[in-house]
Amino acid sequence: MSAIQPFDMVLFGGTGDLVMRKLLPALYHQHQDGNLPEQGRILCLGRSQPDHAAYLATAEKAARQYLGDYFNEQDWATFAGRLHYLKLDAGDRAAYAALADKLNEAPEHVRVFYLATAPNLFAGICENLASVGLNKGGARVVLEKPLGHDLASSQAINAQVGKFFKESQIYRIDHYLGKEAVQNLLALRFSNTFFEPLWRREWISDVQITVTEQVGVEGRGDFYDKAGALRDMVQNHLVQLLCFIAMEPPASVDPDAVRDEKLKVLRALRRFGPQEVAQKSVRGQYKAGASNGRPAIGYQDEAGITPSSKTETFVALKAEIDTWRWAGVPFYLRTGKRMQERLAEIVINFRQVPHSIFQLPTNSTSNRLVIRLQPEESVEMYLLAKQPGDQMKLKQVHLDLDFKESFKVRSPDAYERLLTDVIRGRLTLFMRRDELDEAWKWVEPILDAWEQNDEPPKSYTAGTWGPAASSALLSRDGFCWHEEG
Repeated sequence: MSAIQPFDMVLFGGTGDLVMRKLLPALYHQHQDGNLPEQGRILCLGRSQPDHAAYLATAEKAARQYLGDYFNEQDWATFAGRLHYLKLDAGDRAAYAALADKLNEAPEHVRVFYLATAPNLFAGICENLASVGLNKGGARVVLEKPLGHDLASSQAINAQVGKFFKESQIYRIDHYLGKEAVQNLLALRFSNTFFEPLWRREWISDVQITVTEQVGVEGRGDFYDKAGALRDMVQNHLVQLLCFIAMEPPASVDPDAVRDEKLKVLRALRRFGPQEVAQKSVRGQYKAGASNGRPAIGYQDEAGITPSSKTETFVALKAEIDTWRWAGVPFYLRTGKRMQERLAEIVINFRQVPHSIFQLPTNSTSNRLVIRLQPEESVEMYLLAKQPGDQMKLKQVHLDLDFKESFKVRSPDAYERLLTDVIRGRLTLFMRRDELDEAWKWVEPILDAWEQNDEPPKSYTAGTWGPAASSALLSRDGFCWHEEG
């Protein structure tokens, strides 16, 4: 691994939840592991803290909460020496002169501007950075999702940011792509000879991508009610995971070689017409139930939610890819809040053997590859093997690659990898502008059809696996979700 250059990481929204809960802990872990150069600085910008001392006190309190047992007094003391708080209103152009003065103390540093703010501030921040010359040289800007509400708004944001930063300077982040299991998906596919011949329609029956949460909107009602699960999760996270599964082998790991292959998948995704939306999509909304052993209120009773809201908290889709490799193989995508488990996994179901000479276990898929991203990262390969005894009885068993047990090291958080990739200038795991456009083009007809349909989302009880229509979506094709098989 190449050494990280001296850097200045500038965190807009430095007092916000994302910075406190994810970004600072990620940078702390990299500091604790000795991966950051001594000259690396972290500049936290915000309005709510009066001064540097108050900010450090707030940051330490949050670190103790989110780092848990990894918090170490001595390590935190040295890490806190990297932190610099600047009171700055992102919309106040005059305030950027002080930021430029601070950064110009170390002109040789790589400069990373992380916009952990609302997307409507992206263009103004980039324009203000450019006004004091901070967009030049090796400067990089990181854009957090959601990047727009639809195709037009996404294109508008990208066009505005593109006035001040070149495409090679823009890092559109999707933290799911930084997860260890996603990296291992690429390693499994492209460094093992026995997977590639099987990675096609002749041998794979269906693919399932599931990302579910036990939590509800968690105080984000105002945002979530305008977004919904399709915009919040499918358009970015699930579609990107689909691309990594379905892409052709790239010529190299060069960023554009990888992203070119992902773009081909996005362009090959079959577009939905109104009839396909009715047949191949399910939208749901949770009602009161129980989650993680505790009572849970319904979505419409959450704070910030519009009365009688039709916003979906659950989505299941049947996606199809019109290529020679994948024609006829359904890709089932599913995501939801207030579900039975917190889970993120990719399931590759292989076809049954053409003719079995044995009696197969009931409801058993002969071979299945399960790549789990959360709560623990692992890869499992399901096989059929003979049970001990004098009769030829088969049982499904699995080979388990548990990263924690196999490598005996702490698995880096997704943000750790992505933040260090930005500093190193590695764009592979970040979305290119044309990728984002194609993802919106695929999702937008679904959004339009739902908006034109007066039918409310199907209700499901909090703490379950979603509406029954989700299971029916697969059963019509002769399949079932992984946990039902």
